[in-house]
Amino acid sequence: MAQAMKVTCLDCGQVNRVPADKLDAGAKCGTCGTKLISGKAVEVDFATLQKAARNDDLPLVVDFWAPWCGPCRQMAPEFSKAAGELNGKARLVKLNTEDHPQSGAKYGIRGIPTMAAFKGGREKARQSGAMPAASIVNWIKGAV
Repeated sequence: MAQAMKVTCLDCGQVNRVPADKLDAGAKCGTCGTKLISGKAVEVDFATLQKAARNDDLPLVVDFWAPWCGPCRQMAPEFSKAAGELNGKARLVKLNTEDHPQSGAKYGIRGIPTMAAFKGGREKARQSGAMPAASIVNWIKGAV
């Protein structure tokens, strides 16, 4: 049997154990039934982000953004494209810093957009500024 990986459901916050070889085969949350790996950038709240960043074995990349930020809006479709390209290799999520201002203090966000890559409960890399999808994918592959 393949090694089990911990993956937090981005809908209900439940931590699931999934065999590594089944991650991109439609694995669903044991509690709410939501697909764990969607290939899309998912909007999360602060509590879910903290739980996923702390527990997930699969790399988690967070885009800290705000609706009033022009570069954030410019990067949003590129971040979504990158999420599709990295399906099963990393999960990409978005956190609105205007709705969750405590995230700036907790994660030391000084400017947006800022991406942070987490793996195994630790922040592995950080990048600020808008980037095209190809650059996002390359940065993530190099970071985790």
